[in-house]
Formats: sequence, structure tokens, C-alpha cells
Amino acid sequence: MSFTIHGAGVSGGIAIGRAQLASHALLEVTHYAVQKNKIKSEKIRFDRAIKTVRKELNGLKKQLTPDIPEAEFEAFINLHKMILEDSTLSEAPKNIIESLSCNAEWALKVQLDKLIEQFSKIEDTYLRERKADVRQVAERILKVLLGRPGSAATKNPEENTIIVAHDLSPTDVVLFKQHKFAAFITDLGGATSHTTIVARSLNIPSVVALHQARTLIRENELIIVDGTAGVVIVNPDEIILSEYEVLRKQWLLAQQKLRRLRRNRATTIDGADIELIANIELPEDVSSAKENGATGVGLFRTEFLFLNRGDLPSEDEQFEAYRQVVRDMKNASITIRTFDLGSDKQPEGYTRVAPNPALGQRAIRLCLAEPRLFHHQLRAILRASKFGKIRILIPMLSNIHEIDQALHLIAEAKDSLDIEGAAYDREIEIGGMIEVPAAALSINAFLKKLDFVSIGTNDLIQYTLAIDRTDDAVAHLYDPMHPAILQLLSHIISSANRLNKSVAVCGEIAGDPSITRLLLGMGLRTFSMHPAQLLPVKQKVLTSDLRQATSITKKILKAQNPMRVEDLITQLNTG
Repeated sequence: MSFTIHGAGVSGGIAIGRAQLASHALLEVTHYAVQKNKIKSEKIRFDRAIKTVRKELNGLKKQLTPDIPEAEFEAFINLHKMILEDSTLSEAPKNIIESLSCNAEWALKVQLDKLIEQFSKIEDTYLRERKADVRQVAERILKVLLGRPGSAATKNPEENTIIVAHDLSPTDVVLFKQHKFAAFITDLGGATSHTTIVARSLNIPSVVALHQARTLIRENELIIVDGTAGVVIVNPDEIILSEYEVLRKQWLLAQQKLRRLRRNRATTIDGADIELIANIELPEDVSSAKENGATGVGLFRTEFLFLNRGDLPSEDEQFEAYRQVVRDMKNASITIRTFDLGSDKQPEGYTRVAPNPALGQRAIRLCLAEPRLFHHQLRAILRASKFGKIRILIPMLSNIHEIDQALHLIAEAKDSLDIEGAAYDREIEIGGMIEVPAAALSINAFLKKLDFVSIGTNDLIQYTLAIDRTDDAVAHLYDPMHPAILQLLSHIISSANRLNKSVAVCGEIAGDPSITRLLLGMGLRTFSMHPAQLLPVKQKVLTSDLRQATSITKKILKAQNPMRVEDLITQLNTG
């Protein structure tokens, strides 16, 4: 029987293949009594399972290949290792085994239920989100206890295999590259979940938030996954299958054609040059940026240099990383954002508990609270500026006082280098991230003190709409096309253009081809995005007419009805 399931399409493309059900160990746990003389052995069995999972996670690090986003995966793996070593998961179940005289699997489930309940009550967004990671680690332990160690199922790792899971951890997704799975679909997840982010970076067609897919779909059933539309078709008839075979071939052909655009200039139909640059996390990401035709780096997220390690990077280590990027990109401009730590990204030894980390001491606020740490990073960036065009970008600015303080600390870093006789770019440009509504509304005052600005739309949308973009319950309210968001974007871009200051968008919407013409119509000429998104956006630029885009954008900015906005966006993207 054929049926269709709708979810959230989070990574585009079309895949056709056979379903392979990933084990959902939590659903398979049974309870049985353990004799008193066997309790010690049961505890030992649990300890062995912990040891096995530890080896699995360590082994995953070794499986990382150059085409896998190392920083993201290592962050996930290290987080899961930390959870595994926590006594609430590694020791508490053994106490339950003894007190209840039960099997290890049941003891772990009892403890997990307790932990999930505790996490659900936490108001702290970051900590509450970690319940998914705790569940995923517990699943690993359970699979070992049940005699099925490993991550995703690997019974038939062929290119036409589609993984169907209740949930998948990012560490599970690591294996997708090795086994060449065609796609994955999950019951849980959202557009901004860890797994989704990883899927996008790997270009694996995927649909999440299907709710009952793992229950409804049977092993080896033929399924179609439309990662663009968020549709999964189970047991399609011949007509539908034929249609999607054509669509799949067309999509693959389109991807091949996109590759031909790598060396093309990003120029509109009416001759306007548009700058398409890349967001990177580590120096190794430069290769992907260059392969996809990036003309520079618009956002170097330096906080990734601080993560997944037991110490903090030295000034010299940071300097070498920045210099490597400059050299690898040759004469291109490199915008280095000072570390945005303190929210969902915490270096070891600097973990802070805050009622709401997203609204707490993060980014520039943390930099000003830790001036020594900030000083070393500024010196490293300045030293690297000797070797090429570097700009400094300050994140999370909300008032003029923060700008003044940052500029003062930059001046101090320059003075320290002058004393040492070290060379650096004395005219280095200083910019600010506009991701707080207060900064957007005060943009004219900000521009008087800064050389350029970059719009971080992910946080700007979140803060403006008062929506936690990682919370599935309100994820549907996260709307880049909200009239208030469009008004803020237009205000920032037009203000910068009027003062002849450089402005870029470096949030997720910069890499969304459906929004490209709208941003062009607002006057944006610099887009910074994940390297994988560069070519689709370039294609959109090459087929855009600025005059038409500007005309329709003016109508969009006046519209208050969401349906009217949607109709105009469709009109804008036609042709």
C-alpha cells in the first residue's frame, strides 16, 4: 500500500531506495529480575558497555575524512564523550541495578527517564537542548547491552539505502560518508538541529520531524525522499516512481551544471557585480570555499579554534591559523570574527551557567569580561594582517559603549605590537555584527564608528521574534519573511549604502536562493554563506534583473499581510 508522510525538508535533493530501519533501542528494553548473586556480574556488564561506547566514540574521530566538516563532528563527538563519562549516566544505573535487582538495560532506561524529566524542566535553553544528546548516548549504551553495538545500521550499506530512524545523532551521521547512504529520514529533529546542520554540510537528502515514520515504514520497503519538499513516499506506484526518477535525474543534472559556474563572475543580467564569499570554521574549510568559487571569506568563526580541547589556543597557534587562511586564499579579503563563545559554544575550563545563555555573557560581552583572552586573539589577528587583507569583525554588539571598549582594546593590542616592533596592517578595518535589534535600530550611530557591518540574521530573527530557533515547539514561528525582519534588514542595508559603508549578510538566509533576489532588491551586494550554498546562489544572481528585483522588493516591504508577501516573493522568483 502506498502512502505519503510530510515532514521538514532540511537538505535538498531526491533519493530513491530501500528502507533500512535503524534500531531504536529504547523501544526494545524489557525488564527482568536479577538474582542477588548475579548483580555484580550485571554491573560488570554495564561497565563493559560503557567501555565499548567509549571506544566507538574514539573510533569515530579516526573515521573523519577531509570532506567531512571536522569542527562540527568533533564537537558532537566530544560532547557525547563528556555525557558518557558523567556519573549520572555511567554510575547511577549501577545503583539502580542493585536497589531494584533488575537488568542493566532497564536500570539505564529508568535513569534516562529521570534525567530527561529533569532536563525538560530546565529553563536554560542550552542545557534543556542537551536532553537529546543524553538520549542518543544512552541509545548507544543500550545497543551494546542488547548485542547490537555501533551507530547507524550497516546491514546493507549501498547507495540506494535510505536510513529510517526515530532519531539520529550527528555521530551516527559520520558513517553516512563511508557507507554512501542515499538519504535519511527521522521522526524527530528540526530545521536547526545538530543532525540537520551536519546533513546540509554533507549534502545528504533528508527529511526530519516525520513523527511516525519509524513505526509506519517496514524494512526494505521502497521509498522516495524529497528533501526539498519535505515529502516521503512509501511504496510508490509505477507512475509516481517514474515521475520521481525523472525528477531525480534532473536534479543530478542540475548539480552538475552548477559546478560549471565555479569560475563565472557573479553578475546580474543588468551588469551589477555581486560578491559571493564563504563562511568558514577552520583553515581546512578554505579548500571547499575555493572549489565552490568563493572570492573571499566573509566570516571566519574563530570560536571553533577554542572548542574540543583541554586548553585554550595560544596566541601563536591562533596566528598560524589566521595566516594559513590568508595564504591559502591568496589575495582575497578575509573577515575574521572575534570569538563568539558563551552561548552554545563553551571552551573547556570556561563553562558558565546562565539563566539564558543566548541573552547572557557571550561574544563581545565575554571578550570584555576576559580582556586578557581577547588581547591575545587581537594580537594574533593583527600579526596575521601583515600577510594579506584581513578585517576584524566584532560579534553581538548592542550599544556604542561596547564599540568604544572594543576599539580601545584593539588600540592596546596595536600598542603592544608597536613596542615589540612587530609588523601589522595599521589601517585594518574594524566591523561589527548586527544581530541584536538594538544594534539594527541604532545602525546609523554604529556606522559612524565602524568601517563595515555584517548582518547575522540567525540571531537577529531569533531575538526580534522572541523565538528559540532550536525549540521544535515554536520552530514554525521562526520566519525570515516576517515584515518586522524585512524592515530591519532593509533599514540596515540602506543605511550602510547611504553612508558608503560595506554591508554583508552572513546568516542562513544569505545562502537561500529563494531570498537572493529579495536581498538584491534591498540593495545588498555582498553575500556570505556556507561554501556548499555558493553555486545555487550564484545561479540565482546570474538570472536576476536588479531593476525588477528592486521594484518588487519595494512592494514586499510595504506589505503587512503574510499571504501578500508570499505572493510577491513567488513573483520575484519567477523567471
